[in-house]
Amino acid sequence: MAEVLVLAEHTADGEVKKVTVELLTAARRLGSPSVVWTGPGADGARDRLAEFGADKVYVADSADLADYAVAPAAELLAQLVAEKSPAAVLVAGTTEGKEIAGRLAVKTNSGVLTDATNVTAGDDGAPVAEQPNFGGAITVHSKVTKGTPVIAVRPNAVSAEPAPAAAEIVPVTFAASDAAKTAKVTERAVADKGERPDLTEAQIVVSGGRGTGSADGFKIIEELADALGAAVGASRAVTDAGWYPHQFQVGQTGKTVSPQLYMAVGISGAIQHRAGMQTSKTIIAINKDPEAPIFEIADLGIVGDLFTVVPQLLDEVGKRKQL
Repeated sequence: MAEVLVLAEHTADGEVKKVTVELLTAARRLGSPSVVWTGPGADGARDRLAEFGADKVYVADSADLADYAVAPAAELLAQLVAEKSPAAVLVAGTTEGKEIAGRLAVKTNSGVLTDATNVTAGDDGAPVAEQPNFGGAITVHSKVTKGTPVIAVRPNAVSAEPAPAAAEIVPVTFAASDAAKTAKVTERAVADKGERPDLTEAQIVVSGGRGTGSADGFKIIEELADALGAAVGASRAVTDAGWYPHQFQVGQTGKTVSPQLYMAVGISGAIQHRAGMQTSKTIIAINKDPEAPIFEIADLGIVGDLFTVVPQLLDEVGKRKQL
């Protein structure tokens, strides 16, 4: 069975991010998953990687991978592609992951597929990626026709499924080229992390739109999110108006999310916003306009004023928590 390389996403202290085990689940459909781990912390992460099917863990604990931007990681993957001839390379469809995917494709003269929401093996065994296109208006199934397929998979798009494996640690010697060292990391700052889950990894996301009316009005979105243990998202109209920070924007020019439950509150559902959330497993929309486009993709729609509907939801959630 051919190897499938999975570039691990992890924190600086070695905590495995959820998208990594999602990628391992997808990789098992194509072959034998081998994790590519950059930097320290692999020993502590081994059990987690083994739980989700990693047969091997290639560890490159080189300072070059920490001191410089994405270019060294692409070189490391290119080195392993040349040595191992994998069936595919899977990376997270994050901003950094997609840049690495593009660089790797150029280095290996291969095709690259981004924003995949599913990965399966075709009749001939070759990887097939499912991708939403034109703002999600259509879904296509794509194959790479040249080289080693490089596929960037959206976080939360694949449900992680355990499948115990050995996760054999394999050290890798690596040194980045001078060309890969032209962009150096000069400083790191730990981002303030609240009690809410990360937007791109959350199982539940509550997003507010123009219908909230103001920064004060948007506070009801935070209240609902906290009651549900959810992450907070916002439409472009909200972030452009300065009611909520831009890093929480969901949409084509913001972040792409694919949670188990997405609540669109006071969001009309323009195609720009839908492109960033319509692969969510269940979508609930609250809008006072019965003709709002968001209802076209909602699994459950509530026509009403959010300032009337949401307080009722909060009351019901509070009652159920007391049971």
